[in-house]
Parts: sequence; C-alpha cells; structure tokens
Amino acid sequence: FSGRYVNEKSAGQYHCAVCGHQLFASSAKFDSGTGWPSFDQALAGAVKHEEDASAGLKRTEVLCANCGAHLGHVFNDGPQTTGQRYCINSICLNLKKDH
Repeated sequence: FSGRYVNEKSAGQYHCAVCGHQLFASSAKFDSGTGWPSFDQALAGAVKHEEDASAGLKRTEVLCANCGAHLGHVFNDGPQTTGQRYCINSICLNLKKDH
C-alpha cells in the first residue's frame, strides 16, 4: 500500500488539502487493511455525502462540506462503534499534528 497517511498514527486533526477545513480527528482513524486512510466518523458538519453510481458501482461519495472537493467514499462495513468506514485518499488530506 502507498499513500502518505495510510500508516500514520500521530495525534491531530486531518484537514482538507484544498481549503484547510477540518474533516477528521485522528482518534477516528483505524487500520481497515484496504490501503487507504480509514475513519469511523467525520467531524460534525465537516463532510457531505452524494450517491455515486460511476464505474458500475453504487457507492456514497464523500465531499468536503466547505469547498466540495472529492475526498473518497464511505461504506457500511466499518467498526462496531459506527459501522462506517470513511475510505479517504491521502492526497486529499493534510494532518495538523497535536503538539
């Protein structure tokens, strides 16, 4: 697997790489074994969801609620805490580490 944040374990907040909007807390990140940074929940109001039927698949696209940038997709096969797996592209994120 590749991607800057796939194996990242640092505490902090993940922000949109386009506009800097806060999206995910590092405490929501988990290893899904998929090769993408995965989170079980987004920060309240941080993202919006749209149905995505491209590539012959029915998925839910995740967009930055502030600028509309594509972040990845959310699936209903995540941990028991929420049942959700936000599968996010590393290139769409910037981590601001806690000090």
